[in-house]
Amino acid sequence: MRDLSRLRVIESIYLHPGCSRTDIAARTGLSRGTVSSVADELDRAELIREHEAPGEEQRRRGTGRRPTLLSLVPGAAFAVGIDIGHRHIRVIICDLAGEPVAERWSPAQVDEAPSATLDLTYDLVQRALRDAAVAPQRVLGAGIGLAAPIDPDTGEIRADGIFPGWQSVVPATEMSKRLGIPVQLANDADAGALGENVFGAAQGVNDMIYLRLSAGVGAGLILAGQPYRGARGIAGEIGHVCVRPDGMICRCGNRGCLETVASPVAVARQLEHVIDQPAGDQLLSLIAAGDRRALRAVADAGEAVGLALSAVVNVLNPELVVVGGELAAAGEALLDPIRVTIRRHSLVGAATTAKVIAGVLGDRAEVLGAAALILARSPAALAERMRASS
Repeated sequence: MRDLSRLRVIESIYLHPGCSRTDIAARTGLSRGTVSSVADELDRAELIREHEAPGEEQRRRGTGRRPTLLSLVPGAAFAVGIDIGHRHIRVIICDLAGEPVAERWSPAQVDEAPSATLDLTYDLVQRALRDAAVAPQRVLGAGIGLAAPIDPDTGEIRADGIFPGWQSVVPATEMSKRLGIPVQLANDADAGALGENVFGAAQGVNDMIYLRLSAGVGAGLILAGQPYRGARGIAGEIGHVCVRPDGMICRCGNRGCLETVASPVAVARQLEHVIDQPAGDQLLSLIAAGDRRALRAVADAGEAVGLALSAVVNVLNPELVVVGGELAAAGEALLDPIRVTIRRHSLVGAATTAKVIAGVLGDRAEVLGAAALILARSPAALAERMRASS
């Protein structure tokens, strides 16, 4: 019972920072005495801090009373977030409040090199922990967003042609062996959806789609307030929906997938024959300068994205579509064609409900979402730490 009470108090403080003992008792159903006893224990362990509400000192003058609120100590524990794309690795260290305290990034050729990728990831995590001066015993775990579908039962990658060198590799297990901490694994778009939902443009939204337009194209789904990954972790693989039946062959083996049309690489490819230098490095600057060729290529990509999304909007009726990934930096040149095409091909009620916006976290959405996987489990991890030390 003591362990359960401790967990419920920590959960209440985590979900409602700056709450009073009375608030906690009301939310958990525990007695005021039990809440105070557990809070004193957590205070001695330096897991929580007492503080006044902003401006409370002025309001309480002359009353003789000093109301106190409880919050977790941000530096009491930390979560590691890892984003592994096709061409990069990004690592972030977040405190309990979700604030980043260190970050590392490296280019990488990931698709055919699982061991080298995981070794480099380990090295980046160790460097970031040293940068932040975080002791290993304060790390709760690591979350990984990986640019491939993940089988929820086995933890293996389940898509032919995507990360072809990673077949039979269980990334979470391999990374846990290297780091010596628990590791949670998710598809990168699922991690991006969680990042924008917890920290970014979709806070408080229960039904949303996060669309990642990067070297790979995918969607993360949050439905009824919960991540949705499907029976085999493949839900949201919109990048492999056919939008051009006579189009290019995709890495998945099909033809005309959205990824062959709407990734930054695919958009840049459309411009190679009309721009002297490789378009990939200058695509966004061309858009900002109003180059008609670049704007046309991005608009075509936006229309293809809108066509693929229109069916999803009809089926799932989301409140919000958040567009992220490198191509999202094209802004309204991309978003307007997406909106127009959704309105053209979706039911009126579904189309008018689904607001299409750019994400606000940029290229950190996935890595912050990966860290959020661990932060969501932090109350249980902190309660277990307290149990083990008692």
